[in-house]
Amino acid sequence: MNTLLKATNVRFEKDYLIVSLQDGRIIGTPLKWYKELKNAPAKELEKWHFICDNTGIEWENLDCHLSVESMLKSSFEGA
Repeated sequence: MNTLLKATNVRFEKDYLIVSLQDGRIIGTPLKWYKELKNAPAKELEKWHFICDNTGIEWENLDCHLSVESMLKSSFEGA
């Protein structure tokens, strides 16, 4: 059984990063958790792509990498 959380889509709503998962769930986390994303212009936020077989998201121009699993933590050290 594959237990890896795989993403299918990424979008932004106001102050949140929203990620749709392959199993139908949707994860939303505050942008303030991710310094590189919070301070980035909207046009840079849209330049993401999946990495690691859709278990991670990368914003190459922002030098930001995020694992989908890390979004499920109740708090984030960078907040």
